[in-house]
This record gives sequence, C-alpha cells and structure tokens, in this order.
Amino acid sequence: MIYIGSDHRGFKLKEHLKEFLSRQNIDFEDLGNTQFDPEDDYPDFAFKLAEAIAKNLSDNTGIMICGSGLGMVVAANKVKGVRAGLATSDWLARHGRENDDLNVLSLAADMTDEKTSEEIVKTWLEARFSGEERHRRRVEKIIAFEQDHLI
Repeated sequence: MIYIGSDHRGFKLKEHLKEFLSRQNIDFEDLGNTQFDPEDDYPDFAFKLAEAIAKNLSDNTGIMICGSGLGMVVAANKVKGVRAGLATSDWLARHGRENDDLNVLSLAADMTDEKTSEEIVKTWLEARFSGEERHRRRVEKIIAFEQDHLI
C-alpha cells in the first residue's frame, strides 16, 4: 500500500498528488490531514505514516509532504525500519530508491511545484533498489544499527 500524508503547508500539494495518483490508477490511502488546519503539526502525520509503513516493510511505502520536507523526514526516520528521504528532483528520487532503498518519499511543498512533484513521485514509484553489493551492504548497516539501538 502507498500511504500519503501532509501537514497544513503540504495539504494543497497532497490533494493534487492524490488526483495524480488516481489518474494513474495507483491505489493509496490518505493518512491526513484530511482537512486544512493551519494549527496542525507535521510530526503527527509523519509518525502515523511511518508507523503504517513499518507494519509491512516489504509491501508498504509512503509519500509525505510538509513545507520544507525536512521536518517530516526527521520524524519519520525515528520509526524503526523506515528510511525516509527528501527529493526535490527526479534524480534525487531515483537515487534514493535505487541506492538507499528509501521506503518513504518526502516532498517540500514550499519549493516544489505540482508538475515537478508529479515527476518526482512517478520516478520514485517506478525506481527499485538496485541490490548492488555496495548499496546492499550500506543499507544492511543501517538495519543492523536500528536493531541494536531503536526500540
């Protein structure tokens, strides 16, 4: 399942991307915020999305949007098994998926227009982890560290 979530600064872009995903016949679930609330807090949605991903790391992915994209990355990466990264270009989206096996994509609504966001999401969804030895070794080190240090 693809989960999508945003705070108030990412709300408009999230709603646009939901329409984009629907046009592409891509199933997703919106984890909020489901209404514009200028007082909401990005960690609430980042944690909710990351916990949903962590329930089934082999099948679940997520797209999260806030103003900078950075706050949500920080929050989501606190959840064991989640590898979230910010992409402001399709190159970063591809690189993050192929080399770092990102399972959560973060977008910066304040810096990324709708067309660019569509390209980033499309690229990220189509890309796959390369499995090259050096990339696999690095991801395995991250997983091992999580096993020893995160609850």
